[in-house]
Amino acid sequence: MMFFSLMANAQKDVTKFLGIPVDGYKAEMKKKLVDKGFTYNARNDCFQGEFNGYDVNVYIATNNNKVWRIMVCDAHSCGEGDIKIRFNHLCSQFSRNKNYFHMDSVEKDFIISENENISYEMTINNKRYQASYYQAPDPEKMDTLVIQNRIKDALLKEFTQEQIDNPTEKQAEEMRQILAKETTNVIYEAVKNKSVWFMITENYGKYYISMFYDNEYNHSDGEDL
Repeated sequence: MMFFSLMANAQKDVTKFLGIPVDGYKAEMKKKLVDKGFTYNARNDCFQGEFNGYDVNVYIATNNNKVWRIMVCDAHSCGEGDIKIRFNHLCSQFSRNKNYFHMDSVEKDFIISENENISYEMTINNKRYQASYYQAPDPEKMDTLVIQNRIKDALLKEFTQEQIDNPTEKQAEEMRQILAKETTNVIYEAVKNKSVWFMITENYGKYYISMFYDNEYNHSDGEDL
């Protein structure tokens, strides 16, 4: 039952930035960002303000006039040592935040070691320093009945109802494996369109963090080709 608290049939359960759904039209998003205390910079078509303790520039990306991405960039760059600390600290913050999780990796997979020469790796080996997460499903949009029926159907493909009601020890273990697999599939389907990720960007030997809040429902999928 612990898994049910994370599962959702998340129809249009979209990514949020500071509680604002990454959705709708650009003009609406602009107003909401102003309401959050950001200041519009008309020259660069971005918003300036503070986010997570840093001065940032916020950009709005659209597809077919619908907002699909909020990009948050550090307003001030820093050196190699500081950017490694900042990147690792962000990984730790996301990993501790119950509103985020990652499906196929753990925090240590993202952490940059103290001995890593990121300048060399990025310039010579084209290495990309990136960490990706998903926002947890919105509990208000959960449909546990649909999920329970889906898991039940998966079990009935392998076992009879009598076996499900009174399993042997071996059958119970096999059922737990099916439950774990199906739960992972359901969670992924619920959050695959709620991606939040960040990366290190370099500009003339200086580094900064670029963070992306993506609503994949609104992202281009080749429909204009």
